Amino acid sequence: MNTYRLLPYGISDFRRIREENYYYVDKSAYIQRMEDAASFLFLIRPRRFGKSLFLSMLRHYYDINEKGNFEELFKGLWVADHPTPWQGKFQVLHLDFSQVGGSADELPSNFNGYFGVRLDDFAERYAAYYPAGFVERVRGAQDANTKFALIAAAASAHRHKLYLIVDEYDNFTNTVLNEEGEAIYHAMTHASGFYRDVFKKFKGNFDRILMLGVSPVTLDDVTSGYNIATSITMDARFNQMLGFSETDVREMIRYYQSAGALKADEEQLMAEMKPWYDGYCFSKNVVYTDPKMFNCDMVTYYLNSYIQHGCAPEEMVDRNTSMDYMKLNKLIKLDQLDGDRKGVLLEIAEKGIITGSVVNSFPAAQLTDPEMFKSLLFYYGMLTITGAYGIEQELSIPNNNVRKQYYDFLLNEYTKVHPINLSPLLRSYTEAAFKGDWRAMLEVIFKAYHDTTAIRSLIEGERNLQGFMNAYLSLNPYYLTAPEVELNHGYCDFFLMPDLVRWPMVKHSYILELKYLPVTASDEKAETQRAEATAQIKNYASGKKVQTLIQGTTLHLIVAQIKGYDLIGLEEVSLD
Repeated sequence: MNTYRLLPYGISDFRRIREENYYYVDKSAYIQRMEDAASFLFLIRPRRFGKSLFLSMLRHYYDINEKGNFEELFKGLWVADHPTPWQGKFQVLHLDFSQVGGSADELPSNFNGYFGVRLDDFAERYAAYYPAGFVERVRGAQDANTKFALIAAAASAHRHKLYLIVDEYDNFTNTVLNEEGEAIYHAMTHASGFYRDVFKKFKGNFDRILMLGVSPVTLDDVTSGYNIATSITMDARFNQMLGFSETDVREMIRYYQSAGALKADEEQLMAEMKPWYDGYCFSKNVVYTDPKMFNCDMVTYYLNSYIQHGCAPEEMVDRNTSMDYMKLNKLIKLDQLDGDRKGVLLEIAEKGIITGSVVNSFPAAQLTDPEMFKSLLFYYGMLTITGAYGIEQELSIPNNNVRKQYYDFLLNEYTKVHPINLSPLLRSYTEAAFKGDWRAMLEVIFKAYHDTTAIRSLIEGERNLQGFMNAYLSLNPYYLTAPEVELNHGYCDFFLMPDLVRWPMVKHSYILELKYLPVTASDEKAETQRAEATAQIKNYASGKKVQTLIQGTTLHLIVAQIKGYDLIGLEEVSLD
């Protein structure tokens, strides 16, 4: 029998976590902040960021039926010593729209059925606060609208306070937008559309409302601009409300170390998790002050593997998250991805950073605007705020987990044009990592680049080459492939930094300098460029930082020259 708290990987039931003694990262201090912010709140966070568990905690805090369980459920948490006047004062209606599915034609009926079941459950749970026969009247109503009207009228007549909590408010509307197009989506969310009508009913019938989702699009469409809720998505006070800070993660590691469940070194674990799961910031006002946030589901996924098996998971990206990103990939390619938005994705994938202004809301009709598209990527967690650029923000890929999704997008685009046999490539990665035989690795990639000349429709020239290399080098499991790394007052094109935590047998590391020439360039120009590249790469390797990054492996300096789509030079440069 375990003598320590289990990690709640995949569990979002607050009561179960507390009663079964799972490890819990306390977020209850944000209850007071939320009450101070407004009565009707709206929050967006990426998937797998702990939204459902947070809402479950709030339900148990505010539910009048749980008032007597407050001390037991919240013992040891911040709010136990700082309860607000609203604790245990509400009848709570909780809706999870991820439970509603079907085609656009089926959704009104399916939603009516789900809403009706939740209202029947509400009437039964709070029957003691209403006159005899109340439950029967609600259950006997012919549709969800009538049920809701009966509950709202009875609550008002008896002066009961109602709290509405909506999880994944945008789930099925995003699905409709993705699979059936903007016209069908518009019919649902505008004028007399059934979903817009639902939100009209919410307004005015609840004392407090909290809605969580992954996109601001639906709310903007159904409410004509936040007249139902105050967005706290980019409010600095709530930047750390969901996800884990580095302090949270370190405390978790130390707890399991002290309990004897985790044998690994703390710094080793942090060094491996940070590049993959850290890096999120949701408010431009604290980008230089607040710690970056970890994806909490990814942290529990990783640590659970270490506790259960004594090692890191075989795949750093949880397959459940991969499925989420597959859904996002569909949504960001609405009505086929036009050139401007495709250019945004390519720039991000190649450079890891882009500038833009994150807007608080926008209707679905503006998703084809490249600037709005950047905001959508931010809300999905595909970009995060890393700095200020005048009145705009620097938006960057937060971590390797997300970076892999961009590279997978590029790979999919490339392989549509020219499929590549990955077996020889993966084998060449092993030879390069363990034996230092790097030539086969690069020749396979550059041949694939040559054979994919039709991909020029994506984008021409050097940017295409950078993106192509990013995508294929990302398949190398032995390295943290970092483009544009600053080395000795310059930026190398690619640094293949050995991942010795996962692969301690790797013996070789690489700096790769790419040089691109247009097809019209002369031989003299090519020779001049080769000499410049040689000098540059030697300068990169001479910096002190390099020795730290290669961690005792043998460093290889490789210069490659591409003219048009042809490899014209590939050589290893000596430091001497």
